[in-house]
Formats: sequence, C-alpha cells, structure tokens
Amino acid sequence: MKDNNKVSDRAKLAMEQWRREKPELDLLPMEVLGRLGEAAHLVRSKHLEPLFAKFGLQGGEFDVIATLRRSGTPYTLTPTQLYSATMISSGGMTNRIDRLEQMGLIKRKPNPDDRRGTLVALSARGLKLIDKIIPLHLENERIALRALGKNEQMELNGLLAKLIGGLG
Repeated sequence: MKDNNKVSDRAKLAMEQWRREKPELDLLPMEVLGRLGEAAHLVRSKHLEPLFAKFGLQGGEFDVIATLRRSGTPYTLTPTQLYSATMISSGGMTNRIDRLEQMGLIKRKPNPDDRRGTLVALSARGLKLIDKIIPLHLENERIALRALGKNEQMELNGLLAKLIGGLG
C-alpha cells in the first residue's frame, strides 16, 4: 500500500525507463533537471500556494506585494520595475496589478517623472497584509527544506547560484 504522504520520485522512474531503453545515454543532466523541476513544483503546490490562498492571494500576487515591500519606503515601483523583478511579462503584470488594486492591496498613482507613466504603490492594507504573511512564508519555506540540514541548504544554495550564473 502506498503512503499518501510520501512523494514518488518521478525522475528516478523516468531514468530507470530510459536506462532500460537507451543504456548508452548519459542521463545525469535529465535526471538533475527533472528533480530540480519536480522539487520546485512540489514546493509551490504543497507549501507556497496553500499559504498564499489562505490570504486570498495567488503566488504571483504575493510576489508583487512582496517586491513592493522589499523595495523600501515609499513601497512604490513602476510596472516595468515590477515585471523585471518578478520575471513575468508586462501583460501578466497588468493582470496582477488590476486584481491587487481591486483587492485594495495596491494603488496606481501618476508618475511625477513621466506624465504618461504610472507608479504602483503598496496600500496601507497591502503593507499590513505582507508584513503578516512574510514571517509565515519564511517558516513555511523552512518546513519545505526540512529534509536538508543547514549546511546542505547552504551548499544547495551555492550550487544553484553557480548554475544560474552559468546559464546567463
């Protein structure tokens, strides 16, 4: 009987199948990237998204208000700065901004440096919400990484930074 709390290692299964079918191939890159993708998916679906949903947010919306909060006082950025910081398209950012504005978590303001532009500012309600969520989010991330010790987390962090630097 399968333990429902135990996550299957889909990369392991895929590699076993590939090794049987194509034993001459070096499958390590596929295995590493498969596990990296699976880990990211599991963290998002089992840890991050459920927490954000408790506050009526989706992950991308959390990213927007968190980006505004970490930008410092006055917690205001241009839409371009926001979508650059959150690595999404300008169209995707517009949808998030619209939804967050409807929720009263952000406000659009005219940009004094660009008559055609706008600024996105965290509202008092948005500031209160993100300050409430951040400690819970950090604890949630700690829980997600609990299978790794502190030194292993630091090693993984360094390896991922090196990988990202090599992809640029």
